[in-house]
Amino acid sequence: MTEQWQVPNVTFKTRVRDASVGGDNPFRWQDVTSDDLFKNKRIVLFALPGAFTPTCTTAHLPGYEKHYDDFKVLGIDEVVCLSVNDAFVMYQWRKYLGVEHVFLLPDGNAEFTRKMGMLVDKSNLGFGMRSWRYSMVVQDRKIEKMFIEPGYADNCPTDPFEISGADNILEYLKAKNK
Repeated sequence: MTEQWQVPNVTFKTRVRDASVGGDNPFRWQDVTSDDLFKNKRIVLFALPGAFTPTCTTAHLPGYEKHYDDFKVLGIDEVVCLSVNDAFVMYQWRKYLGVEHVFLLPDGNAEFTRKMGMLVDKSNLGFGMRSWRYSMVVQDRKIEKMFIEPGYADNCPTDPFEISGADNILEYLKAKNK
């Protein structure tokens, strides 16, 4: 994990809808920086191994989407799902799941994940390098609280999903707001 307890400064390559582009694929590339995402905001970010993978698709992302309004009530400006996938895959996953609120952030080059110290080798599954599963609350670029799944290791034979889900973050935020 980052030594300064601050999110790393990176530039993400995203795609945004732009009607002026026209055609069947009306999207353009847009760089999004760490400052764009985190500066002067309180963000919940959760990271997972990959779009369309079983736990990520059936539990992790859907839990955050379901509780999006609860996060907003507790003072969260945005909920972000990060995965070491490209912008095209993240867009299709968003469509497949019908995600309306959570922002799906592609870390296609794994730069953010590597700088967070959360990059793991999942070659045993044919995934290559991916993010370990974790979640965090970030206040103005500073990491306030992290929930890192146990067993962090390259080629881990399991995919733990015990503490990085929406319920744990909500519990933390509610206790903090008392």
